[in-house]
Amino acid sequence: MKLRLHFVMDPMGWFCISMVFAIWLYNSFFVPKLVLLPHFYEGNIPWALVVSYYFASALCMAALFRASTADPGRLPPDPQIPHSEREQWEMCTKCNTRRPKRSHHCSRCGHCVRRMDHHCPWINNCVGEDNHWLFLQLCFYTQVLSLFTLALDFCQFYYFQPLTSLDQEAFMARHELALIRVSAIMGLVMIGGMSNLFYTQMAGILTDTTTIEKMSHFSNEIVRSGGGSKKSWQRTLAEVFGTTWKILWFIPLRSRQPLTFPHHFRSHV
Repeated sequence: MKLRLHFVMDPMGWFCISMVFAIWLYNSFFVPKLVLLPHFYEGNIPWALVVSYYFASALCMAALFRASTADPGRLPPDPQIPHSEREQWEMCTKCNTRRPKRSHHCSRCGHCVRRMDHHCPWINNCVGEDNHWLFLQLCFYTQVLSLFTLALDFCQFYYFQPLTSLDQEAFMARHELALIRVSAIMGLVMIGGMSNLFYTQMAGILTDTTTIEKMSHFSNEIVRSGGGSKKSWQRTLAEVFGTTWKILWFIPLRSRQPLTFPHHFRSHV
């Protein structure tokens, strides 16, 4: 598996992604330290619950790393355009580069991206044809981890029995209430924001419309492949994730290859 790394030198983007990483680190450290591990050591919860939380946390971080470092579909300065597809290409007025239709020039990154959806400062990267699937995974696993965290915070307050072996003089024991409240607030903010974002992203994918096209009111004028025929949701998502194997849709540590179907226009360079 060969994974190319792609970095955007944007100070504001680095600040935003650092905040996201700090939230992940806070909940991945304090929730196990305050809730999971102490109750596991006292036999109140099974080991599977601890492993599941760390597994969800690892998948969330893997999706964040891959979404922020994967090439979104940057066009090379001198792309090789197949003769049969030249009518589907146009000239960018900002960087004077030939690009497929539905590509967009990102002013922050300084280049054109194939089927660009938007530039996300929270991953310090564009969301385009080649990393859209990773952005969906990030939204999904962030929701899973946030719900998991909120459930554990709730159980700590209202369900779990008080710990008998807890050192009451330790810093975390003395500030447990405040630490858990901060974790719960972060969980609520993340689940609210990511749920809305995940819904809008899925709606855009299933209607074959990017966020930029929605904002520019250009969706009704898009030249779609396949003569405007509607595609099933399985085929649409398979094209986004680059595979028809649905189990692979949930794995961030893999490479994506363009997936084409009969009579489907291939926009990859």
